[in-house]
Amino acid sequence: YVYINLNYFIAMSTLRNSVRLIGNVGNNPEVKTLENDKKFAKFSLATNEGYTNSKGEKIQQTIWHNIVAYGSIVNVIEQHIEKGKQLAVEGKLTYREYLDKDKQQKTITEIVVDEIVLL
Repeated sequence: YVYINLNYFIAMSTLRNSVRLIGNVGNNPEVKTLENDKKFAKFSLATNEGYTNSKGEKIQQTIWHNIVAYGSIVNVIEQHIEKGKQLAVEGKLTYREYLDKDKQQKTITEIVVDEIVLL
């Protein structure tokens, strides 16, 4: 017999493509209206990681994340988010491709947020 805990699989399915970050907003959000009159917002979020290298020196590393949002959450972003604010975001990791001005294909990684908590 094989015992399968269904609660484990239900919990694991909610973790698929799930991103949670706490960081500082790097720039004032850019809000635009799409053709269907729905808004979207984008901004950068900086997270910091620290470690000690082999020489015993403390190293601080900043990682920048591209954040995008659609729908009603954009209203919250417009009213309350500005450069320097600390916040927590939850969403999913996405990739999109585009051609730059030199016709070179580029890939950008973004986090599409569905929850934001002001800290």
